[in-house]
Amino acid sequence: MHLLRWSICLLLTISSTLTFAQDRNALVLNDRSRVLEDGFWIYNNIDKGLEEAAKLNKPLLIIFRCIPCEACAQLDEQVVEKNPAVRKQLSNFVCVRVVYANGLDLSKFQFDYDQSWAAFFMNADGTIYGRYGTRSHQRDSADDVSLDGFLDSMQRVLELHQRYPQIKSSLAAKTGAQVEVAHPEDFASLKERYTSSLNYGPEVARSCIHCHQVGEAWRDYYRLTKKSLPTEILFPYPHPKILGLVMDPAKAVTVKSVTDQSLAQQAGFQAGDKLLSMQGQPLISIADMQWVMHQHASPQPLTFQIMRAGAEKELQVVLPENWKELGDISWRSSTWSLRRMATGGLVLEAVTEAKLKELGISDASVGLVVKHVGQFNAHAAAKRAGFKQGDVLLSVDGKSARISESDLIVSLLRSKQPGDQVPVKLMRDGKELKLDLPIQD
Repeated sequence: MHLLRWSICLLLTISSTLTFAQDRNALVLNDRSRVLEDGFWIYNNIDKGLEEAAKLNKPLLIIFRCIPCEACAQLDEQVVEKNPAVRKQLSNFVCVRVVYANGLDLSKFQFDYDQSWAAFFMNADGTIYGRYGTRSHQRDSADDVSLDGFLDSMQRVLELHQRYPQIKSSLAAKTGAQVEVAHPEDFASLKERYTSSLNYGPEVARSCIHCHQVGEAWRDYYRLTKKSLPTEILFPYPHPKILGLVMDPAKAVTVKSVTDQSLAQQAGFQAGDKLLSMQGQPLISIADMQWVMHQHASPQPLTFQIMRAGAEKELQVVLPENWKELGDISWRSSTWSLRRMATGGLVLEAVTEAKLKELGISDASVGLVVKHVGQFNAHAAAKRAGFKQGDVLLSVDGKSARISESDLIVSLLRSKQPGDQVPVKLMRDGKELKLDLPIQD
């Protein structure tokens, strides 16, 4: 009977896995058929888009879309489908849709690779007008992007395009420096599995490099070459919320509210302020703000030009040391690879003060509970070391101060080397245990 049950479970698991794979393949193939049939978008051909933009003297819009990923799916549907308001605005652009990162020029197309939907606005000569597409949560994107906000940002791009000869120099910093790896498939962690293009066969989804894999590959690149992971890799594309700026997703770079006692409040920001530029770069979206913050060297102040009550005003945000590390990286898909390196595949979350009290645990503890234990390959290292879901971490490496999952991962990556064993004291079923957490490549 046990063997029969096991066999049934195995067949159900295999069937579910095959169905999921088929669904992913169907999503990619159906997207291609639907968009090509419509005939409005140039599909997976950036060079053709640049040629058309030069011929028609229109700005270029390139949408990067990870088809199987659900985040931003609603916005993607609204943009791609024949919404009259969107189509009218899109007609002012040459529109390109790219559904894979294979062959992507990583020096030209630098953005937050943890996005499943991102837009580039460009001139035909390759100059970048701006970026659009932001996420600060694994699934919920409503606080960061909206159709109205996208339309408003498009209008800003059209205004920049009209003034292009006069403002071209201010756009130079929107293009990043040349990077060490030219294309995603050139990374050691990806080259054995992927090529420079998609294979539109029955297993098309398997041949696709997702954008978040590019972010993971950069982390692996630094780790495998024994280089210290720089702050911009560990805390990429800081969100304006860390400054205290809560932006309105329905409007182009307009402040919705300012957090009390924040850096932005100290700088004098107010709700309703329209941000014109940041460090001299014209802004069209939150993603543009993140680009400037990502590139900005600490701890020089951030300078903004804003519009308030019809008048332009300059504001400066004074930054503390390590200001980029105020952000939370736990929501990011690419943090999964950092968990493999630092916590053996554990996913951790904070325990509430009430729960600690209920468990009889002192406030003077790490206060993280194991939410998930990786089950396969290198992500199962913590499982093999004896960690279980529900374990509450009391101390790590002899330290028992409260800490977030993000900060714990970064601390271990900076202080430990692959092969190290980190002593952990934890609570399980009311009993204290001691285990060693393995640090990996």
